Amino acid sequence: MSELTSCYISNLYDLDQTIARELFTGKTYPWEVLDDIEDFILKLGPTLDPTIFTEISEHVWVAKSVTIAKTATINGPCIIDENTEVRPGAFIRGKAIVGKDCVVGNSTELKNVVLFNHVQVPHYNYVGDSVLGFFSHMGAGSITSNVKSDKTHVHVKSASEGEIDTGRKKFGAMLGDHVEVGCNSVLNPGTVIGRNTNIYPVSCVRGVVPADSIWKNEQPHEIISKKM
Repeated sequence: MSELTSCYISNLYDLDQTIARELFTGKTYPWEVLDDIEDFILKLGPTLDPTIFTEISEHVWVAKSVTIAKTATINGPCIIDENTEVRPGAFIRGKAIVGKDCVVGNSTELKNVVLFNHVQVPHYNYVGDSVLGFFSHMGAGSITSNVKSDKTHVHVKSASEGEIDTGRKKFGAMLGDHVEVGCNSVLNPGTVIGRNTNIYPVSCVRGVVPADSIWKNEQPHEIISKKM
């Protein structure tokens, strides 16, 4: 499979593992959903089963089995599916679809995102303009950087096949199913990580990372004795 083909929705995600399956219909790349998340929530929310979901505030639909800490902040539009935990200090800024059995943790911020079922962003994470696949996990302090410093369009870059101009100024990261991101890593704008891939802690990641691989930053270091 080529690197750019690996960025196809069909090669990254099990669409049976999200309430937002229809959001991806007719699209090729996952970043194509980012402009449609808000409208999709506003359309889907009122149709949700009232025996399962409650609109706890304007345009915020939350399953009754969800646990929300008193100090968490949730702005609409937003949908949070069953058995998810929203921990103290979490900040959901809006335009967020959070799947079943997820964890949105302490001081974690979400904005314009889709989290598939069983996603964990449990400690000090920023996730913006991103899609996180089934059972993906971001270690403590890892973030998606979603805007380039020069504010130009984000390109998805392949080392061997060139690049795709996404036409977007805001684009965080697309994580396939079962991706593990190590603590304190930065996923630069336009990062796409294939299924079953691990990112080592304290990594600076950009471009397309193939499925079933390990990203490891080699950082030389020196240990000097304090005894002279």
